[in-house]
Amino acid sequence: MEETEYTTSKAEKSGFLVCQGAQCMCKFGSNPAELLVLTQTKHYVNDSAGSQKLIASHLDIGVPYKPPFFGSCKKMLNKPCNPVITEWKEYYEDVELSHGGMPLLDKSTCTCAIGTPDCINIIQHGQKGSASGANAAKAEETVHSQINPLVNPKAIDDKDPFAGVNLMGE
Repeated sequence: MEETEYTTSKAEKSGFLVCQGAQCMCKFGSNPAELLVLTQTKHYVNDSAGSQKLIASHLDIGVPYKPPFFGSCKKMLNKPCNPVITEWKEYYEDVELSHGGMPLLDKSTCTCAIGTPDCINIIQHGQKGSASGANAAKAEETVHSQINPLVNPKAIDDKDPFAGVNLMGE
């Protein structure tokens, strides 16, 4: 069975804010772990309902990950990972959230007491892109028709885009 290596180069880092659900990877672990925001419940990003994408901060230390954490730990002779985060680095220092934390960025790294300094990297920031009506309005019709010939982006605002379409052979 081929082993998957999870890495992200610094060139791929773009300064996105990190939020609940971000994927992190420890260089001593066997699997990525999902980041949990445990220090605040007020500030959200990329979440129109304001209920899922809490902004992570440099105060999210201790065990801010969803079990089973990073799988097996090479530093602990491949026993199950039990991370203890002691500090975050390379966070966004120009903004302070109401609880005193500075937001994490996708280039932020953290130190585990069991591992080494900066042994954990963020491999996916947790935000998700979504198309809006503005995207459809700006879509170039000829390009879009090549990518998805079944949908006309200019007709998305129509009340019934499927009017006249016979799906059941009726």
